[in-house]
Order: sequence, then C-alpha cells, then structure tokens
Amino acid sequence: MTGAAVHDLTGLAGTFARGRMATFADPDEDLVRRVGQGDPAAIQAMVARKLPRMLALAQRMLADPVEAEDVAQEAMVRAWRQAPRWVSGKARFDTWLHRVALNLCYDRLRRRREVPTDAMPERHDEGPGPDRGLLAADVGTAVNGALARLPDRQREAIVLCHYQELSNIEAAGLMEISIEALESLLSRGRRALRLALAEHRPGAEGV
Repeated sequence: MTGAAVHDLTGLAGTFARGRMATFADPDEDLVRRVGQGDPAAIQAMVARKLPRMLALAQRMLADPVEAEDVAQEAMVRAWRQAPRWVSGKARFDTWLHRVALNLCYDRLRRRREVPTDAMPERHDEGPGPDRGLLAADVGTAVNGALARLPDRQREAIVLCHYQELSNIEAAGLMEISIEALESLLSRGRRALRLALAEHRPGAEGV
C-alpha cells in the first residue's frame, strides 16, 4: 500500500471517529456543567428545556396531572442535585433524566396497586356518541385512556418512542432490554391501542 493510500485511510478513519463523537455527543453537556456551577441562567434554561418533557412523560405514564406535576418537579430537583457530580461520556443526561422520571412514575404506580380501592381510576367518556363523531379533545381523551390501560412496559415503550421521540436504541437502553424486545413491546402496544380505539372511529359501529 502506498503512503498516499495509508494517508487517505487515516484521514477517513479520523473523519469516521469524529462523526461517531458528534453522533454520541451529549447536547446537554455544557448546560449541565453550568448548572453544576450554580449559574442561575443555566438553571432556568434547564427547567425550560427539560420540565415540559418530564411532565409529558409523567402524564402519559400516570394519567394523573397532579401526580405527573409532582414527578416532573422531583425529577428536576434530582437533576439540579446531580449536575455538580455529573460525568459525561457514560450516558446522555437526557437519558438519565428519563430514567429518574420513569422510576418515580413506577414508584407511584406500585403504591396505587398496594392501596385497594373500589373507585374506578378512569372517567367515563361523556362526549358525543359515535354517530356524531368525536372532537379532537374527545379523541385525545380516548387515546390517553387507551394508553393508560396498556401494560406498564408496553406503555413505557410507546411513550418513549412515540411521544418522547427517543430512538429505538435509546429507548431499549433506557428500558434495559434488547432492540428485539422493544420492537415486540411496541408492536403489541400499537395493536392494543388500535383495537381499543377502533370503536371511536366514525362509522365503526356495526363493523
């Protein structure tokens, strides 16, 4: 192999390595560092960037706006406390924060199961009948209700991939399962949602 060819291969390897570093770089690294230093502007920026995502995650996992707000706020408190000790390179900060919020959600779901109750956690649909169709708000309510009835792991997979917009690789790593297992959860979750929502489609009656 000529010296020029070796040089070209070395250059390509360097470009590939830089591309991998860019792909896996943590977009929150600088922000977390500044939060860890007590920068007030960085703290506000982190809240603005992360709180809505954690709130959306918790709302879809818990189907309870009050509990979801508590979870989101607790997750942000833990993020603020962790920031001075955060070591980049092991995981993305956003992935770690999702894991914190999910653990808090599962703590609350476990407590729900441990407390017997005769009350139904879901509200009956008081919207217009199927023959009149459903307004956007009614569709949203139906989707949220169907999502809440999914098994926990199926709901987690759907929420992470479809609502939080994590990649399959990120979601599988977060859930500590294989890509194949994640895809199986997604497939079963989507199928269950389609079946649950079929009755809400205009003209579905009589199908």
